[in-house]
Amino acid sequence: MKILAIETSCDETAIALVEASGGLKSSRFKVLENFVSSQINVHRPFGGVVPNLAKREHLKNLPLLLEELGIRQQALGKIDAIAVTVGPGLEPALWTGIEFAKKLAQDLRKPLLGANHMEGHLYSNWLPVRINSKSQAPNPKKTPNIRFPAVALVVSGGHTILLYMTSLTKWKKLGETRDDAAGEAFDKIARLLGLPYPGGPEIQKIAAKGSPRAIDFPRPMLNQKNYEFSFSGLKTSVLYYLRDNPKAKKPDVAASVQQAIIDVLVKKTMRAAREFGAKSVLLCGGVAANRALRENLQLTTNDLRLKFFVPDFEFNTDNAAMIAVAAYIGSLRGRKYRITAQSNLNL
Repeated sequence: MKILAIETSCDETAIALVEASGGLKSSRFKVLENFVSSQINVHRPFGGVVPNLAKREHLKNLPLLLEELGIRQQALGKIDAIAVTVGPGLEPALWTGIEFAKKLAQDLRKPLLGANHMEGHLYSNWLPVRINSKSQAPNPKKTPNIRFPAVALVVSGGHTILLYMTSLTKWKKLGETRDDAAGEAFDKIARLLGLPYPGGPEIQKIAAKGSPRAIDFPRPMLNQKNYEFSFSGLKTSVLYYLRDNPKAKKPDVAASVQQAIIDVLVKKTMRAAREFGAKSVLLCGGVAANRALRENLQLTTNDLRLKFFVPDFEFNTDNAAMIAVAAYIGSLRGRKYRITAQSNLNL
């Protein structure tokens, strides 16, 4: 089954063509094309995403990406279905992708599948990953062999969620953020430090030059016996620290903040893995692109002899390949989303 997928939930315009097979028992995916047009330079002067500007850029970029896909693949008529993100996200941005997908599905006479953006992040762990190989083939990849039960940490700009999964289609939400998500905290703290948007990558960049133990910032809810998260207090602590220490070294602040967030995410994830007897630990979402977080989870899972899975970097941030995967699995499990913008959709 070939699925053409469209993602416009926020400030990335994305189109992908994915070949899916194997059903629910042995799902396999091959990314034939994956195009992403970033809007960072458009929103950077405003310090965050401006919904109407995002809509304008999606309107401009979608036809261009589709044309590029058509040139590369030549016969779009050979696809089996079209998928589009219906939420969560910014409503003006979501509607742009939905209306474009509706028209395309009508023109090509193909079924249109709605997809949950957060399920897309979760299922991005089933996309092929690059492997270290001496093979002469360029970018050799393999399908992840994820074993259940599994614990999944979904961390993005708007969400921090911990899931317990017993199968590809069955999971229980163990906890989520009560206020700021991890990605949101990174962005807000970056603004306090005078760093440009988007804040997460900028904090990671300067944190590499600082000491992660230089400042003892709080680890919110770290020792509470639940799987909830809260990062707004950390942001406030940084605000007061910078007020009282105007000559503070930004790299040390960034590194210490990053480590505080990572300590909470890793400790709670691994506590859940132990409590529920997980065989695999999954990391996904935009914040999964943070190298320090990936490395900390990798080391911790190695110590406990658990399998650790994280998508390739290109599939951590918003992309359409993950939307194709979510739509494929959703269609097989009989999950039908209304083809309308649902800004508050959740897992």
